[in-house]
Amino acid sequence: MTGSAAHDSADVAAVARDLAESEALFSRPRVEPDVTAAYGEHPDQVVDFYAPRGGLEGVPLVVALHGGAWRAPYDRWHLTPFAGFLARRGFAVANVEYRRGGDGDGDGSGGPVAGRWPETFDDIATVMDALPALVADALPQADPRRIVVTGHSAGGHLALWATARHVLPAGSPWRLDAPPRLRGVVAIAPIADFTTAVELGVCGGAVVQLLGGESELKSRGDSADPSALLPTGIATAVVQGRNDIVVPQAVAEAYADAAARAGEMVGITLLEDVGHYAPVDPGADACAVVAEELAQLAY
Repeated sequence: MTGSAAHDSADVAAVARDLAESEALFSRPRVEPDVTAAYGEHPDQVVDFYAPRGGLEGVPLVVALHGGAWRAPYDRWHLTPFAGFLARRGFAVANVEYRRGGDGDGDGSGGPVAGRWPETFDDIATVMDALPALVADALPQADPRRIVVTGHSAGGHLALWATARHVLPAGSPWRLDAPPRLRGVVAIAPIADFTTAVELGVCGGAVVQLLGGESELKSRGDSADPSALLPTGIATAVVQGRNDIVVPQAVAEAYADAAARAGEMVGITLLEDVGHYAPVDPGADACAVVAEELAQLAY
């Protein structure tokens, strides 16, 4: 087999894996939450809470942020099997919804816009600040001293951003005066480095859309790009499939490199023969790896 033929064969296999993983995840029935609470007036400003199974008390809380390129067609429901899986493993879970982009991306394609500036970031900041009170009321089994944030893909970006608000530029409306009280963050195939994501055209130019256009890449990127918000001083782990063609491994590696330059170590777990969706699919072995990473930080 020639080099070109081998490359083409690898591409076909990667696309087939991606399709199989996405079909497996999105075909799983939704898992209904135990309680749903609002953190704002918009219909998307809600959190679904899952109590730990088995009657456990004082357990770690996992705050989960779904992916979907910050676009409206992808909501929290596709992450409910993952939330249910974590609840069965003894975690309390908060599955967060937030405002995403609508239709009409401005390039003539009619596709959905990625994100809403500043509403997407407003929502993540608001819900993180509101969680202690919401959890105390809706999920008393959770230990507020042991909170770990996780997120997949675009949600991985938001998870990293949520843990870095104390290093936002001065004057940012989302900035915290001190680090959030978190045990850590597990970012799953995150859109963690905007420069690399833009260069690779990740999710059809979603980063540029999220920030409101190419003219805003620098000014808004300084407040939105996890690679620009380092060091955080918060334990950070990344779980990444080596065969991910949606958010390639290079994006996670660029974030880890940026962290190293800032004097911070980020652990990356690279999963062989795994694409983009398996790490949040309870039917895949990769999902158990994510749960173990969460447990390592939470306990």
